[in-house]
Amino acid sequence: MQGPRPVVLSGPSGAGKSTLLKKLFRDYENIFGFSVSHTTRQPRPGEVNGKDYHFVTREEMQKEIDAGEFIEHAEFSGNMYGTSKGAVQAVQAQNQICVLDIDIQGVKNIKKTELNPIYISVQPPSIEILEKRLRDRKTETEESLQKRLTAARVDLELSKEPGLFDLVIINDDLEKAYSELKEVLLEEIKKTEESRKS
Repeated sequence: MQGPRPVVLSGPSGAGKSTLLKKLFRDYENIFGFSVSHTTRQPRPGEVNGKDYHFVTREEMQKEIDAGEFIEHAEFSGNMYGTSKGAVQAVQAQNQICVLDIDIQGVKNIKKTELNPIYISVQPPSIEILEKRLRDRKTETEESLQKRLTAARVDLELSKEPGLFDLVIINDDLEKAYSELKEVLLEEIKKTEESRKS
């Protein structure tokens, strides 16, 4: 795959991945691009096919998975989700650093491919702080909150595996976490900016 190295960002819900990415996309306009995932779930109101997700049937998706067109895929609550090679190549073709926001299972799957991304894990300072952040959002039922916390515990345990991530950011101070993120990506950002000038 040509173009800048992609970035795989992983970490439990509530760790602050979205906040960090928003800052990054704002500070480096057009340098980063998201790969658009595929899903078999129905679009939610306001979601646009090809922008939020590629909405496909289970048959279509399974056929492409079997053909080796997916970097990673998983199933959540009866729906399939995945990242296709084409989605990453589409971002790289724009000479952008492709960002993949992926769970720990996806990270392990990508390790088996030739993608060669920079692996970054964003983690909360503690499960207690994570729980407080999730509660403060007021978007979760108690049941879904407990599910997220259970998933977070598993995620944090699995992410301790040596060599799984190039960088682990403990997000207890947003500015500090952001400067750590920028530092690890600086070389790719510079390369991308340089190749645009040429």
